[in-house]
Amino acid sequence: MGRQCEVSGKKTSFGNQITTRGKAKYLGGVGIKTTGISRRTFQPNLQSIHIWLPNGKTCRLRVATSVIRSGKITLEVDGKVQTFPLVKASKGSAKARAELKSLYPI
Repeated sequence: MGRQCEVSGKKTSFGNQITTRGKAKYLGGVGIKTTGISRRTFQPNLQSIHIWLPNGKTCRLRVATSVIRSGKITLEVDGKVQTFPLVKASKGSAKARAELKSLYPI
């Protein structure tokens, strides 16, 4: 499918768009009538981000915003499950380098 979170596996889901007319009975109408049902898609909110790996390199991932909000990204690297913190600063900035050194002291 192409639109899938590389961490959580969220992907496109499908549902129905229901079109109605009328006024609800509790509001004094005769009731809501369905006039049409059509298929629709629900896309995950994917963002492209960089994460730091322990060897000092960066990795670009397409990740759902729910994973970004959690603050940690868990990936399987070399057969082991590892947790990588998200570094929001750009690769060349001094802030990013300082944060990288604090995360992975050499």
